[in-house]
Amino acid sequence: MSNSNQTESSSSQERRRVVVTGMGIASALGIDESTVWENLTEGRTGVGPLRAIDTSDYKVKIGAEVPEGLVEEKLKELRRRPIDRALDLAVVAAYSALTQANLLTGEAPWEEQDVAVIFGTGEGSAQSHHTAFNSFFKKGPRGMRPTTVPRCMYNAISAGLSLQFKLTGTNYMIVSACTSATNAMGTAYRMIRDGYAETVLCGGADGFFDPFFFGVWNNIPALSKIPDPLKACRPFAEDRDGTVLGEGAGAFVLESHERAVDRDASIRGEILGYGESSDATHLTSPSVEGQAKAMRLALNEANVQPEEISFINAHGTATKSNDACESQSIRAVFGDATDQVPVIANKSFFGHTLGASGALESIVSLLALEKGTAPPNLNLENRDPECNLNLVGSEPVSIKRAPAMKNSFGFGGGNGVLILGPAN
Repeated sequence: MSNSNQTESSSSQERRRVVVTGMGIASALGIDESTVWENLTEGRTGVGPLRAIDTSDYKVKIGAEVPEGLVEEKLKELRRRPIDRALDLAVVAAYSALTQANLLTGEAPWEEQDVAVIFGTGEGSAQSHHTAFNSFFKKGPRGMRPTTVPRCMYNAISAGLSLQFKLTGTNYMIVSACTSATNAMGTAYRMIRDGYAETVLCGGADGFFDPFFFGVWNNIPALSKIPDPLKACRPFAEDRDGTVLGEGAGAFVLESHERAVDRDASIRGEILGYGESSDATHLTSPSVEGQAKAMRLALNEANVQPEEISFINAHGTATKSNDACESQSIRAVFGDATDQVPVIANKSFFGHTLGASGALESIVSLLALEKGTAPPNLNLENRDPECNLNLVGSEPVSIKRAPAMKNSFGFGGGNGVLILGPAN
């Protein structure tokens, strides 16, 4: 080993450990961990006919929505009315994470806490934008409410969480398409690791089932045209036809290991490493080199070898280009270990939740590490030979208690990879 590598390794060991003490989810499979995990392991997808909008004029008529009434019921408990779908989903997920971490007790109003909020999103306050567009085109400038600006800001999500839960640390959003939540978690991890924060609420949220934003997505070839909701999303299958959109939010409380121990918090897992890169090749087509670079950086920071990884939770969008490219990038990094490391893809369950996907899929990854079981993949009856990976089949599989890799890749060429560890 070179002197420079030894210095980097020594420096890395002096950095603070970052652990997960709370998780919260709002998804098409439910808004509590036990229901989500049961649906995953039983192979039940959250994809179905869309309820939120009239899809008569749309090519695609399906999506993955949170079961009706769950979000609204939880908001009532918080004495809060719905404001914007993405923010509402984030509030529900964040409340669960903060409560689980024992940072919130009793009812609102809560005391102020020095906790930062770093969230990711792909589409931001899409519902508020659609409402504003409608008002403008119907009534012109006089029809615009004064609240339009604060509601339509992308940082309305992080600001809303800060205000709702009295969190006085910094708050801001990361907007990097489908990599947003993973970038937010990686940023939060670095803040704590390097001593800039003790506790960070992080994750991602997206809610875009409105006529405008869903209509825009409807007109690009990335969405599956398979009409059967149960079969429409088919990551790594030869007969895949595209992705299926889903709404959702995932939230984490990250804190230094020292602080978690001092306050006797329950530790759910650990962030061991984070890597990021840009393809710098094409706005929408992925790059093997860019993805592989992010994976290697994450592994190096975690000081983990490819053969030590227990499983990979792939980005797995079920699009032709992404799945083939991701398969090649995994094999480029893992080499001979590729055939031994199980690979799962969760979007056939949750849909593609865009900026929230990294958070939801990281929750699944940590649950899998806790339970020693990787959930199944759906719709893999016809595996694509070009996706030459150790793909989990239709039944859950046992995994070793060891670090896992979570991949996220987005339009714009952004790549983010987390190495997640079990609680120790």
